[in-house]
Amino acid sequence: VAFVFPGQGSQWVGLGRRLLVESEVFAERFGEVAAGVERWVDWSVAGVLGDGGLLARIEVVQPVLFVVQVALAGVWESWGVRPGAVVGHSQGEIAAAVVAGVLSVEDGARLVVERSALFARELVGRGVVASVALPVAEVERRLPRELSVAGVNGPSSTTVAGETALVERFVAELASAGVRARVVPASVASHSVQVERLRDEVVDGLGFVRPGPGRVPVYSTVTGGVVSGVEMDAGYWFENCRRPVLFAPVVERLLGDGFGVLVEPSAHPVLVMNVEEIADRAG
Repeated sequence: VAFVFPGQGSQWVGLGRRLLVESEVFAERFGEVAAGVERWVDWSVAGVLGDGGLLARIEVVQPVLFVVQVALAGVWESWGVRPGAVVGHSQGEIAAAVVAGVLSVEDGARLVVERSALFARELVGRGVVASVALPVAEVERRLPRELSVAGVNGPSSTTVAGETALVERFVAELASAGVRARVVPASVASHSVQVERLRDEVVDGLGFVRPGPGRVPVYSTVTGGVVSGVEMDAGYWFENCRRPVLFAPVVERLLGDGFGVLVEPSAHPVLVMNVEEIADRAG
């Protein structure tokens, strides 16, 4: 079994509130992880779960999703479903690293709070992300040099990111050629050249991160390979938001390594369709 944690996009108004009442395990783990987040913010994690306005803000939704995902993983493990490896898509790698034991809850919480707050200050309103129903090689052939491949999500699912007007123009060109493409609800152009100017600020600001070897391997969507955990320092977490997300290659490797069950501990299943497509293609 591998646990697969998505990035931003699985949120919905009211996420987690019923489970906080119905699952003692979820509530306990949620409270522990939320306390780590609340050391660094002036709002309550449980208090914003029903607030659509606040959940639309990157500096709120990313820490909230982190808390919910780690708590959901705790529920699965309480049922005896324990991961032999973890994968994280974009921001989801922070939850993956905590569940794997690479990062402490405290370091993971501070990491997601500080990085998302920086993005809110510096990147919101500057760019967007689009989903394109083409293989990455075909997207790269068509892509203007000012835009970046942001993610390789499946055999025919690629995301691109960059300045808003340029992305919208690219999407319109693809649509006119009969290619399915759309701008997705993302408030910043992560995994694009827009992130590059924040390199020093991210690395310096995340110097507190102290990774260690995980209890299970991390299949890294940054490098495309398997990491023990000690590599996931401040520099890694910059690359996590700058490089394209190599999700499809990593899932292919998981399947090849014998992982036949992939669980998405998420408020809403956003990676399941991509995983199914990858598994079908792999036979």
